[in-house]
Amino acid sequence: MTAESGERIAVVGGGSWGTAFAAMLAERHEDIALWVREPEVCAGILSNRENRAFLPGVQLPEAVRPTTKLGAALAGRRIVALAVPSQHMRDVGEQCAPHLDPGAIVVSLAKGLESGTLLRMTEVLAQVLPVARARLAVLSGPTFAREVAAGIPSGATVASQDLTVATALQATFSGQRFRVYAATDVTGIEIGAALKNVMAIAAGMSDGLGFGHNARALLITRGLAEISRVGNRLGADPQTFFGLSGLGDLVLTCTGDLSRNRMVGVRVGKGERITDILAGMRMVAEGVRTASAAVDLSRRTEVAMPISEQVHLILHEGKNVRTAVTELFSRALRRERD
Repeated sequence: MTAESGERIAVVGGGSWGTAFAAMLAERHEDIALWVREPEVCAGILSNRENRAFLPGVQLPEAVRPTTKLGAALAGRRIVALAVPSQHMRDVGEQCAPHLDPGAIVVSLAKGLESGTLLRMTEVLAQVLPVARARLAVLSGPTFAREVAAGIPSGATVASQDLTVATALQATFSGQRFRVYAATDVTGIEIGAALKNVMAIAAGMSDGLGFGHNARALLITRGLAEISRVGNRLGADPQTFFGLSGLGDLVLTCTGDLSRNRMVGVRVGKGERITDILAGMRMVAEGVRTASAAVDLSRRTEVAMPISEQVHLILHEGKNVRTAVTELFSRALRRERD
């Protein structure tokens, strides 16, 4: 299975990341379909080549062709990338099913776990798109949408259980300023992608409380240990968590001002209520939902996830932020590798 420039690709999802990904692909490919749910957003892209709702200030190449018709977006597309929030992946995947080319490769760009089932996104897609089960993949890494769309050097990892699928996508997605690495550890990539958002909220809370760089570094390091523990229990390769989709994305999301999850944490740390914060956000901060899924995952796997637990208690059960931090520091002392 090989891939070259000039592929006809569909990107499903007109949010910031879907739009940025389509813009990046247009560097090498002349026909990128972009499915946009909102008619007004689609009309805006068609009229002024800009997604002012989700990615203002970025001019989209003519090769990016927006449409609100999912069937038209998917028709004849050999590669389909789904850039939708994790809680909508099942529904959107089901909508894609009747229109999907039988030989299409399907790539998840989402970073989360399905609430209730705790399924990873490729597991959800395997259920709703059985025709593509052997050609599913995930792409993840330290990639702020605005920087990718602006052509700022970035990198990510694409993983599939079939290495030939991963290497084909690697060739297709790589550009002059977007470097892609191929892998087969789908579990590790998706666990790292989902749980780093929870850690970013925790790091933001620390910043909002004014705790400084030492505390942030502590949270990032212990957050990585937490992600690695549960990932290893689920069968992931431990080395994955030191790669782009693990440590790379974790550092970016916990420190960058473009991180929605970190900024949610900052505002909570400063005393704002999570309901008020979310009410004013058009784009999704995946870590808010994933915090609850992480607690369920901790119980199911019997792996301790203390940072995730405290983030969940703060966001969903009204626990005081400073009390949560005190409890984290009051935990029994242990060896660093435990």
